[in-house]
Amino acid sequence: MSSTAIFIIAFVTTFGGAIIGSVIAPVLPKHHLSDASKDTIKLGAGVIATLTALVLGLLLGAAKSSFEGMNILVVQSAAKIITIDGAMRQYGPEANELRIFFRQSLSDSIREIWPDHQVPNSGLLALESTNVEDAFLNRARNLKPSNDSQRSLHSQILQLAQELVQNHWLLVEENLSEMPTVLFVILLCWMAILYTTYGLFTPRNATVLAVLFVCAFSVSSAVFLINELSRPFDGIIQISSAPMLNALQHLAR
Repeated sequence: MSSTAIFIIAFVTTFGGAIIGSVIAPVLPKHHLSDASKDTIKLGAGVIATLTALVLGLLLGAAKSSFEGMNILVVQSAAKIITIDGAMRQYGPEANELRIFFRQSLSDSIREIWPDHQVPNSGLLALESTNVEDAFLNRARNLKPSNDSQRSLHSQILQLAQELVQNHWLLVEENLSEMPTVLFVILLCWMAILYTTYGLFTPRNATVLAVLFVCAFSVSSAVFLINELSRPFDGIIQISSAPMLNALQHLAR
């Protein structure tokens, strides 16, 4: 499910709960909203509010850490690409064909993973299907070093290429992790219950309605951010392609 759809569901559920609470409040028997009842309801709402805030905070922190971790993997991969290209330059003319293949493959991969006009889910699909690292590693194994210097460089190239392959699949696997559906449903229930209790006791006027609207929007935005940060190649908030573009510029020199 897209982050936008999740945001809309969360907002409708949250703000709808507040509207429902304000609608049913006049219908309830008066003793249901007595001072004693209010104290109990507010106490329960406080517990739910604390749990919701705690879970949202933990999920947002985890999603942000995951996003930053994948961004670091992209930067490390770009640095390894530059290092591999430097080793191939030192290897000699025998590696020129491999360098050209590497540069062209990287260019195609960048265009597919970070297209100008991205369609939903194209980033992850491109990341899974465009395995430049494996193709390069297979070709690099075919190099035939003729002296100790070339053998040392060949070993370095293969090692870095294997690390690139590992980084590639780490990015794919990390990007596949999403918010569990059960957890999302539980959060929605908590948010709906919480805002329904708010609607029970709030005056029915435009100012209160606007405040509840803004609060529901803010909480739903937190859910939106969690989902966006968990899918950094598909959503609105994406990992920057700048490190890879910089690596491509180095390969083109």
